[in-house]
Amino acid sequence: MTSDPVTVQAPRVGSGEPSLPTAAPRLSWKTLSRDGNWLQAGAEIELITADVRVSASIDGDESVFVEWPFAPLRPREAAAVRVRVRGTDGSVSPWSEPTEVTAGFLDPGEWQATFVGSGSDEPHLLRATFEVHGGVRRAFLYATAFGAYDVRLNGAAVDDAVLKPGWTSYQWRLLYDVNDVTSHLRPGTNTFGIELAGGWYTEDFGFRDAARRFYEGHPAAAAQLVIEYEDGTSTTITTDEHWRWSPGPVVSASIYQGETYDARRHDEDWNPVALVDVPDVRPEPRSSPPVRVIEYREVADVLTTPSGKTVLDFGQNLVGWVKLTVAGPRGHTVTLRHAEVLEHGELGIRPLRNAAATDRYTLSGDGEETWEPRWTFHGFRYVEIGNWPGEFSPDAVSAAVVHTDMSRTGGFTTAHPLLRRFHDNVVWGMRGNFLSIPTDCPQRDERLGWTGDIQVFAPTASFLYDCDAFLRSWLEDVMAEQRAANGVVPMVVPAVIPQVPGQLQPVAAWGDAITVVPTVLRERFGDPDALPACFEAMARWVDTVTARTGGKLLWEGGVQFGDWLDPDAPPDQPGQAKTDPGLVATAYYYRSADLTAQAARLLDREEDARRYGDLAARIANAFRGTYITPEGRMVSDAPTAYAIAIVFGLMEDAHKDAMGERLCHLVRAYGYHIATGFVGTPIICDALTATGHADAASRLLVQTECPSWLYPVTMGATTIWERWDSMLEDGSINPGQMTSFNHYALGAVADWLHRCVAGLAPAEPGYRRIRVVPTLLDALDDASAWHDTPYGRASAGWSRSKDLVRFEIEVPANTRAAVRLPSGTEHEVGSGRHTWTEKHPRARRTRTGLGLDSDLAAIVDDVEAYRTVLAAISSIDPDRAAAFRRTTRWTPGRHLRDPLSHTPLEIVEAIEKALAALPTGVLDEAN
Repeated sequence: MTSDPVTVQAPRVGSGEPSLPTAAPRLSWKTLSRDGNWLQAGAEIELITADVRVSASIDGDESVFVEWPFAPLRPREAAAVRVRVRGTDGSVSPWSEPTEVTAGFLDPGEWQATFVGSGSDEPHLLRATFEVHGGVRRAFLYATAFGAYDVRLNGAAVDDAVLKPGWTSYQWRLLYDVNDVTSHLRPGTNTFGIELAGGWYTEDFGFRDAARRFYEGHPAAAAQLVIEYEDGTSTTITTDEHWRWSPGPVVSASIYQGETYDARRHDEDWNPVALVDVPDVRPEPRSSPPVRVIEYREVADVLTTPSGKTVLDFGQNLVGWVKLTVAGPRGHTVTLRHAEVLEHGELGIRPLRNAAATDRYTLSGDGEETWEPRWTFHGFRYVEIGNWPGEFSPDAVSAAVVHTDMSRTGGFTTAHPLLRRFHDNVVWGMRGNFLSIPTDCPQRDERLGWTGDIQVFAPTASFLYDCDAFLRSWLEDVMAEQRAANGVVPMVVPAVIPQVPGQLQPVAAWGDAITVVPTVLRERFGDPDALPACFEAMARWVDTVTARTGGKLLWEGGVQFGDWLDPDAPPDQPGQAKTDPGLVATAYYYRSADLTAQAARLLDREEDARRYGDLAARIANAFRGTYITPEGRMVSDAPTAYAIAIVFGLMEDAHKDAMGERLCHLVRAYGYHIATGFVGTPIICDALTATGHADAASRLLVQTECPSWLYPVTMGATTIWERWDSMLEDGSINPGQMTSFNHYALGAVADWLHRCVAGLAPAEPGYRRIRVVPTLLDALDDASAWHDTPYGRASAGWSRSKDLVRFEIEVPANTRAAVRLPSGTEHEVGSGRHTWTEKHPRARRTRTGLGLDSDLAAIVDDVEAYRTVLAAISSIDPDRAAAFRRTTRWTPGRHLRDPLSHTPLEIVEAIEKALAALPTGVLDEAN
């Protein structure tokens, strides 16, 4: 451990990948200080290349996304960067460890490789040989494909990434990967091999019978190897007409259907390659991390189903594939079928729709064989393993967890076990759906980049993982698709399902991803390039919607999803929400106009700032005049309507209290069950907290009856579900056509847990200044969150000990935090750890004797009493208890006996007896 009072970690160059996609990457560094309140006064940055050793100095506290202070790097130029800092207190750090990077891009016109393949869609191998003469100083491989590829030099993989180059909008954008392959080469003859499969390029996209191939043409790969010799000469080897192809052992591969592998097939039948026609796109260097196998998980249990099948339970719903080690006779085929859940003890495959999600391995018979797929992926917890040769051992298989290789940057914990598991489910949901692009789900015949899902989830994602480069890359596809669609942001990006009604029409909350996501990236990561890169697209989106409103400034009509998946909507009609879709659309229209105006002000675009600021003000007035009554009631008297008006700032200040009261009333009226859909759910707790109703948010948060966030947890969920009741209480799968068990959108409330419950939020972009405003919830004994900000680790949390609450925060060096405790006390603190203790007794209530003549609203408000009533009914008639739970509403002035008027006397007496046994007197609100 260093004895220096101030040290600097090795700087982050660009997005943190060793291969740089640009010549002048931005720099960031984190400072560690033993002393508190440390602030940077300046820094010295040193660049070391083969040609120069030069330094640059900066004054001030800038340490995140610092502009490159040197001459641009040349293609393939290797560099090392290190930093030292000085503090306002006069302290000076030693030099950091250097970060070594390589300029992994090609100059315009330097790309020479030709796209080659077999001329068919089947997976195949490509091969060529080349000679290496003399000593190699260094060698770089640039490779890409329309499809999915892997490269081997002399039989060895050049990296550990999978499903390269990833999914982009292939008509407009294709990425290439760069690897330093110097160590892979040898003097004399070398073998250059490429494995190629269709990946997303050959998949059928669409729903059920409407699924069709979207991209035209066959898979094709292109690669070029640049070898620089020690004598100063260089040579370039590229894919061209001289390469050969062979079928190889992969018989078929599909993202949705799975992979079939025949180990008996060898690469013996080599044929001349075809020069494949591909979209006229100039490949560009990857700017975000690739997809990798992140970990392997062991089998948790081996089950035998009622029908006698063997099913492996990995204990966690995950995304990836199964790796197996097997020995058996030549030609024997093992089959692996994947599913997220069991239904009545058997593999629950109906939610997969047309996705077979099945892998097959045919043995070569040459002793022990190890295999794992590489050209597909599945969402699963359970795997039905068929035709295993001999006695099966769970040690023979493991599950590969696969996703884009982002760094984990945040977490939340609490002693409440169900809520802690819920947050774990949010994390696993993100892991499974951040695979090359942000998808909606990872298991069925969909797995698409739905823009609405990431629009609501981006704040949560940006806390949990370093996904800035990942989302910036995807936004490039969004903007490319928007340009092709005349200003409309498609509902899915890449836009591969034009047959969906309204695909080329603007859809609120989905298309608004183009304004929301860049704003989140600036706010959470401090990324200074997100808004400049996306501003024109943001403005064009708002202009496109404006043109559709016909000057009324109300976005009504057209195709809208509204508050999608409102729990009161029929299973087969998830868009039938309680909230007017025009209200939702107009609110998002306002929000995008307002965000565009804010972006314009930040970018010093004064005319645009005035234009969009004025537009936002006029939309707000139109919204109020149409959807809010003079008394402050929403025309759509539903929780989502109030939450939107409150959180988006569309209400008059004079209406805030009334709207908060009405929202709280509605939450209670629904028995503290979720009554919101896709749009309202992420913000309902924010709206309650902002209007002084954290107690209602607390009850809503820890509700365990369906619909609620914790109901799936009580049913064994390990990821976030698409529907509140994707699995019904009897263990059967929801009958709707859309039933995913891994959909992160409804887990977006985790952002509120981080920001409001634990209280950790950015006060300035990138946490340059931190805001700590914790919210005590009576349902919790403690809550804490941590986040690796661009400046270092920050954390905030609180814990109860009887009536005392201890607050503890950690502030990284070179930042400050504004703290407001529940008492109203405010503090401005610098780096280091800080603690405070305040007295905050839990809310208490007086319970008098309860019975059939008790007010029904009082019963619902009393968690223990309400559960007691349900338990009493369920002990005799579970179906009647479920019906009581569904139909009973918080209704002042109505008595408990009223909804029990047709209930058998035996049940009524059981309720009376159970209520009479409850303690009376002064009670606290802990659940």
